[in-house]
Amino acid sequence: MEIAMGAIGPLLPKLGELLIGELTLEKQVRKGIVSLVTELKLMHAVLGKVSKVPVDQLDEGVKIWAGNVKELSYQMEEIIDVFKVRMENGGEPTNSKNRVKKILKKVKRLFKNGKDLHRISDALEEAVQQAKNLAELRQRYEQEMPDTSVGASVDPRMMALYTDVTELVGIEETRDELVNLLIEGDDWLKHPLKTVSIVGFGGLGKTTLAKAVYDKIKGQFNCDAFISVSQNPDKKKVFKNILYELDKNKYAHIHSKDWEEKHLIDEIIEFLNGKRYLVIIDDIWDKEVWKLIKCAFSKKSPGSRLITTTRIISVSEECCSSRDDIYKMKPLSDDVSRTLFYKRVFSQENGCPQELLQVSKDILKKCGGIPLAIISIASLLANNRQIKTKHQWYTLLNSIGRGLTEDQNLEEMKKILLFSYYDLPSYLKPCLLYLSIFPEDHKIMRDRLIWRWISEGLVYSDKQETSLYELGNSYFSELVNRSMVQPTGIDVEGNVEGCRVHDMVLDLICLLSSEENFVTILDDTRRIMPNSEIKVRRLSIQNSKIDVDTTRMEHMRSLTVFTSDVAGEVLDISSFQVLRVLDLEGCKNVSDVGYVQNLLHLRYLGLKDTHVKDLPMKIGKLQFLLTLDLRGTQIEALPWSVVQLRCLMCLYVDYDMKLPSGIGNLTSLEVLDELGLSDVDLDFVKELGHLTKLRVLRLHCVDFDERLGKALEEFISNIYKLDSLDVYTNHRLINCLSEDWVPPPQLRRLAFMSSCSWFKTLPSWINPSSLPLLSYLDIKVFEVRSEDIQLLGTLPALLFLEIWDYSMFEEVHEVEAFVLSSGVLFPYATECRFNSIGAVPSMFPQGAAPRLKRLDFVLPAKWISRENIDLGMRHLPSLQRVTVGIIKNGASHQEVDEAEAALRAAAEDHPNHPVLGIKFFLY
Repeated sequence: MEIAMGAIGPLLPKLGELLIGELTLEKQVRKGIVSLVTELKLMHAVLGKVSKVPVDQLDEGVKIWAGNVKELSYQMEEIIDVFKVRMENGGEPTNSKNRVKKILKKVKRLFKNGKDLHRISDALEEAVQQAKNLAELRQRYEQEMPDTSVGASVDPRMMALYTDVTELVGIEETRDELVNLLIEGDDWLKHPLKTVSIVGFGGLGKTTLAKAVYDKIKGQFNCDAFISVSQNPDKKKVFKNILYELDKNKYAHIHSKDWEEKHLIDEIIEFLNGKRYLVIIDDIWDKEVWKLIKCAFSKKSPGSRLITTTRIISVSEECCSSRDDIYKMKPLSDDVSRTLFYKRVFSQENGCPQELLQVSKDILKKCGGIPLAIISIASLLANNRQIKTKHQWYTLLNSIGRGLTEDQNLEEMKKILLFSYYDLPSYLKPCLLYLSIFPEDHKIMRDRLIWRWISEGLVYSDKQETSLYELGNSYFSELVNRSMVQPTGIDVEGNVEGCRVHDMVLDLICLLSSEENFVTILDDTRRIMPNSEIKVRRLSIQNSKIDVDTTRMEHMRSLTVFTSDVAGEVLDISSFQVLRVLDLEGCKNVSDVGYVQNLLHLRYLGLKDTHVKDLPMKIGKLQFLLTLDLRGTQIEALPWSVVQLRCLMCLYVDYDMKLPSGIGNLTSLEVLDELGLSDVDLDFVKELGHLTKLRVLRLHCVDFDERLGKALEEFISNIYKLDSLDVYTNHRLINCLSEDWVPPPQLRRLAFMSSCSWFKTLPSWINPSSLPLLSYLDIKVFEVRSEDIQLLGTLPALLFLEIWDYSMFEEVHEVEAFVLSSGVLFPYATECRFNSIGAVPSMFPQGAAPRLKRLDFVLPAKWISRENIDLGMRHLPSLQRVTVGIIKNGASHQEVDEAEAALRAAAEDHPNHPVLGIKFFLY
């Protein structure tokens, strides 16, 4: 249903453009478009209701109707895009905000003899008639909407509440860890109410863990309750359940009482007054629901404890006053996974026959440490206590990729995953299903995914001022937040660089994508081409040994190839005339892409790490192109027509690629990575000043003079939206940014990536007033002073700092220990790397750097015996890792040994026992 909704969403603004333009359509067709817009909005609303109903509860006719709505939307969008392509390529582009109007005015001149115009009108009229037919069905299904409150199946998570403790494997350690978090210390009874939240992916065992903790400690409380909330809770019923669990005798008839929420909350407060209680609120999905529930629990209840469980990180943060009280569930270790698996299959921990060791290891890898997955798969093998043959085990291993679709014994796993899927807002469901394009275990880079979402129309907004990238980034973050994908590569600023999809989730979204004909996957085991009546819209090729039939691909919108042996050999890509996304990243055999100049609907062209040597000369015809990724190709120079790509938002190049003059025409650019500025003239740099929408800029500057540096400074100053600036230069003294330069106010990341260049002194424009949002700074200064570190410590948003004192590489001098004055310094910093600087931990005053997790600094060995330097680290409460460079110059072997011993003692003395890394230097 969401796929149909997603198809309607981007279409409505395009229909609006047709109506506001001065296109000479037949009056009947024009009137039909107005009617079509109204009908599509009504269809969108009905689909929103239908999407809340599980697929297996939907009438088959509703599914067919939704599929027809989707196809109608795709058809309409193709008609309009074909029309706009003809407009764009029939006249000169314009920068006017009323560009669509001006293009439409030219229609009589561009459509010779009115033949094309008549063809467009006929197609629109046919689509309007289809919409009328679908409208009649829409009215019927709107009246016959199923009631989701009845007929619901038994929640499979209930089994976790009644599992015998003897059946649980590996839970003791995590249970005791959580118990210590709840009742740590002898005086815990005197502490006020404490809330701990358990958060994690569906199937990790949150409910099981909470129940194990509950059973172990509930005897230490005056009263207790274990309540499940679920996705769409009846709040009155939740409060009644709490009262009943607290005292089954007193509130035996509470469910028959017609009390309002306020009355129920007051009753709970009164009952708990003066009591020490333990209450588990299981499976919370909504922050607003929690805000209401917590009203019933007073913080003035000494020794009382609340435990909540949720799949959503933001909900867990709402439940707790401190992040320290959030318990993040982790997958089971290999050892515990193996024990659980063997115990379920063989009834003993070490009962696996030698011939099944490898296949069992491979099966467990597929399960990824998720208890529910392990138990579900084990149940398929534990058939009447008879061990299946080795061949049957391997058959199961190879079928796990389609287990959710073919094996009824995995129905419980599927239901639990579907809970999370159906809770997603409508705009997120297509974004999640889109991940089925990527192969198993593939690391999906965040930016690649977001730009593809945008190109496919899955991220759109009616408001021109809305940044589509930021909107897409919020979608990505929400999927991570809801534990639907596994984040990978979290940087120091907390940004997730990419994600992976757990095998079981991938199975589910592949199943749903197949049912919706959203994505067609071709690989060696999992998917086959759909029947001849179904149009292929998105194709993911993951195996080269496939005979691809292209006869049903004239409507294909997206092609992604993950194998080098297919693209260009089996597929006639030039025939995919409405293709929006062409992603050939990593296909080494791809060298000639001349055909792309005729793919006029293309929004995304990904050629990263291919052997492409040239772009076609007429690539400027791709007037809708949003993303062009040329990193890792063999292209030396971009054709002049690139500057005609007025819609281009993201351009990835290598620093040694030559860009043509006229780059300033690309006024929609938001990302330019990585622009080389060697041997360029001043006019080229001045053109860059027109790129006022840039957010991300990476520059590779080689041997530029002062005039070029000044032009660069002026260019960067014009980019008010710039939030990330990386500059690489091999010039010894960086002289491109003068002392009186005013940096862009939105700048969050500033990095000077070079091993042989530096600023003479810390630039005066690096200060809290000029850079209030700066969170990442990597800079090299010829000589760093204590006052420089003091100033950097006042940057209000700084999370990461790496600073080098370059003078140590140029001349031998004594390293001095820095001392910082008191004050709120480095309030949010999590990582500080002081290279070649005597920034020992004791330089931080008490209360400074409260969140610092990693600290790098250098230490002359002779300080230990001669300077009596304090190496204590206890005043840095969050410290987890310390890396120290010990300088041997002028020190004896004994002094070096003493320095190392002192560092190890300081690290051991810290409550966190941070990981200590030691390196030795001779300057």
